[in-house]
Amino acid sequence: MKTIDSIPTSKIQRASKLVTTGAKIGVNYLKYYGDKITKTENEAKARLNENNAEDIYDGLKQLKGSALKVAQMLSMEKSILPQAYVEKFSLSQFSVPPLSPALVTKTFKKYFGKNPNEIYDKFDSVSVNAASIGQVHKAEKDGKTLAVKIQYPGVAESIASDLSLVKPIAIKMFNIRGKDSDKYFKEVENKLVEETNYVLEVAQSQAIVEACHHIPNLKFPNYYPELSSDRIITMDWMQGVHLSEFTYKNQEIANKLGQALWDFYMYQIHKLKKVHADPHPGNFLISPENELIVIDFGCMKTIPDDFYIPYFELANKENIANPEYFEQKLFELEILREDDSKEELVFFRAMFHEMLSLFTQPFNQETFDFSDEVFFGKISDLGAKYAKSTELKNMNGNRGSKHFIYINRTFFGLYNLMHDLKAKNIKINNFKTY
Repeated sequence: MKTIDSIPTSKIQRASKLVTTGAKIGVNYLKYYGDKITKTENEAKARLNENNAEDIYDGLKQLKGSALKVAQMLSMEKSILPQAYVEKFSLSQFSVPPLSPALVTKTFKKYFGKNPNEIYDKFDSVSVNAASIGQVHKAEKDGKTLAVKIQYPGVAESIASDLSLVKPIAIKMFNIRGKDSDKYFKEVENKLVEETNYVLEVAQSQAIVEACHHIPNLKFPNYYPELSSDRIITMDWMQGVHLSEFTYKNQEIANKLGQALWDFYMYQIHKLKKVHADPHPGNFLISPENELIVIDFGCMKTIPDDFYIPYFELANKENIANPEYFEQKLFELEILREDDSKEELVFFRAMFHEMLSLFTQPFNQETFDFSDEVFFGKISDLGAKYAKSTELKNMNGNRGSKHFIYINRTFFGLYNLMHDLKAKNIKINNFKTY
């Protein structure tokens, strides 16, 4: 794969790249109108989606950082985006052009004052994995095989400007109105800032490893603060395949991995009141012994009680079935607003009743089958229904606590991972036994 010798870091450079990408999209639409003459609407639209997804991804992967992270987050929204976008954006999880060896050495000189070969006994200057915020290199020291994660130059400094470029698009996509809408963008910005703080990530990683190491069939790397800095992390090299590349062997193994993954998340959420809020396949490996390895804790979300309590009270089907109680919790979670019109109250009450009645089904059973195609088909259909809703597009989409952004992302990602594993007979409350 071709390496990158420089990354656009100024707001003008990054905006120019997006303008160039926008021009390519304009050309794609011209092709689309031409295709409609000789092809069916579905064929023409499919080609448009493929071309746009490729051009947008190609532009974002050169920018890296927050812009590419947004693509990574969107790739998990399988029920919202066309499949062409999901497939292309999912590459941002672990397959983007890496930094050149010269730029890697320059980064080490900046943060350690030394070349990597002066720090490690052996260091491979060609990365083995490149994602949205950083890339990973293999190294050796004192007989240990290590993974060294290096953050791309300028990523941390460009977060605010990247989000300012993305904000108008997000406002249009999600129909966000109102003076307090900035709380959502600030939540994303704060989390991205945390993700670029590698000293914080090492501390979070060590804390979660200590708290969760007792959960069966889970493995974590050791972290080395003395070989880490603001922009570089050194940890154990973990042998395994990415969860997305895992070859299904038998149902027993799928169930074991699924139970470990589910228990890991439920234990964090209910016992620690914080959660690994980045559940995409690139953050998980499957060991040769068929154990689940968790390798990235850059995005951790603390769950305050004033959100946790009503959120999980609405996971109870009896509460969903109680109209007055249900409405009260929707107000507590800021889904319904005091300034809503009568039409908005009726619409969003019905919408969230339909969504929660479906999405919370696993929490109202002792065991659940995450391989159930019917269940996930209903989720996909419901997402498509509201994505196409003209009524929803005419209403204020600025609703819901800011905490929904990462908690919903966590559950959508977790459900998708569980479904990809085809895990069955998962004990929903098994975390209570630890």
